Amino acid sequence: QVEFVESGGGLVQAGGSLRLACAPSGRTAINYAMGWFRRTPGKEREFVAVASWSGGSTYYADSVKGRFTISRANAMNTVYLQMNSLKPEDKAVYYCAAAFSINSRTYSTDSAYAYWGQGTQVTVSS
Repeated sequence: QVEFVESGGGLVQAGGSLRLACAPSGRTAINYAMGWFRRTPGKEREFVAVASWSGGSTYYADSVKGRFTISRANAMNTVYLQMNSLKPEDKAVYYCAAAFSINSRTYSTDSAYAYWGQGTQVTVSS
């Protein structure tokens, strides 16, 4: 069982920035595709962004394109989410997730991901 730990959440004013990080709690034997999802109360968990195991392919939700950037440090299965121009509607608990593989049809679905972090709260004040 692989565990991932998120960090970097917090409170920020609208228009501000935050950088989330996610790293495995121990050594990992393989490189995973690493993604970010988020959940707000009363809503389904939604896809935010993902980077393939090599980092060569990235996908974003339309709601964050141009504002959020996903990147990774492959050697450590560590992934980052740089969030700029934050809006109040970005307020959510953000989860990182690891998948053995993704493709253009599966990257945004929960079931494609094998491991999940515990989540980190992001609050954006207006």
